[in-house]
Amino acid sequence: MNILNKEELRRQIREGKEISLDGILDEFKSLLRESLQTASEEELTSHLGYDKHQESDNPNYRNGHNKKSLKTKYGDVDVSIPRDRDGTFEPKLVPKRERILKGSEDLILSLYAKGMSVRDIQHHLDDLYGYELSEQTISNITSAILEKAKEWQNRPLESIYLIIFMDATVLKIRVDRVVKNVAAYIMLGITLDGKKDIIGIWIGENETSKYWLTLLNELKNRGVEDVLIFAIDGLNGFNQAIQAVYPKAEIQRCIVHQIRSSLKFVSWKDRKAVAKDLKTIYSAATEEDAQLALTEFNDIWGQKYPHILQSWLNNWNELSTFFKYPKSIQTLIYTTNPIESLNANIKRKTNSKGSFPTIDSAFKMLYMSTQEVQIKWERTSLRN
Repeated sequence: MNILNKEELRRQIREGKEISLDGILDEFKSLLRESLQTASEEELTSHLGYDKHQESDNPNYRNGHNKKSLKTKYGDVDVSIPRDRDGTFEPKLVPKRERILKGSEDLILSLYAKGMSVRDIQHHLDDLYGYELSEQTISNITSAILEKAKEWQNRPLESIYLIIFMDATVLKIRVDRVVKNVAAYIMLGITLDGKKDIIGIWIGENETSKYWLTLLNELKNRGVEDVLIFAIDGLNGFNQAIQAVYPKAEIQRCIVHQIRSSLKFVSWKDRKAVAKDLKTIYSAATEEDAQLALTEFNDIWGQKYPHILQSWLNNWNELSTFFKYPKSIQTLIYTTNPIESLNANIKRKTNSKGSFPTIDSAFKMLYMSTQEVQIKWERTSLRN
């Protein structure tokens, strides 16, 4: 009895018959089974070039069915897939030797991208969908994404970026049988038309000018000819590398990190007021106004928090770069630093995961997390 039929469902409810979620799920699985089998029959018809029971000169013909149990995100579904005499039929919807329906692989990858471990995914599938997959099978599915991630990491880039943000997040990764804190660097570009583009992910290297030089030359090789502004957080040796590879680019010290550093040793009761007064500096209309606001800030807070003024003065040349540009670019740098939201998303997932067994597993996770965010940005851009 098809309770997925709307009229049938209404009739059963009016008659007081019990409708269970399990019953609806069983009906749905039955519908899925019929759809898969019907689609496979049509695929075979297309392959042979003639309908079932139709006469044909083709020596190849239908030759029964293969039964298999598919793992789907709705549970196990038993199907009968047709076969041909010559064995040349390759069904696309339910490929030979495949036991996991494509949607289930997407589900596994989605759970992995959300920070779940292979073992957690295994338990999740068993608890919610009632089927078991080995840790190795799940690991194989997530490993298939690695090649795609490496292709993405080497894809061609835009020739010009308005701004490139660079930031680091620390991950716990097992290296030589010891769990270590390893830096992962994420680079995000803003294109000429204002779109956000996650440029790449680099894991496990030391902060040296030689390393940054290699990384920036990689950008050159991927097609980046010029960058207006690099927004960075005082990464050791990065400034020298930028000057060597992109000598015309300006360097802007990350305002968000500067504020965070300024507030680090401010008492909780003063934090809101100090943050408000700091805003008058970086949101000023001109650099001259900003310097005046910095002097006024020092008059109010200098005696209590002398380290704040000193830090802003020490880094002023790189903190004030953005005052040369239109307000739209200034605002982009100091209010909606997109790499901050990207890193926050990543940290939520990596913190729940604990540690990674390898650098490759960490790279897969970061790639899938960044792609998830990139898709959200693109959808938002389309709506706007």
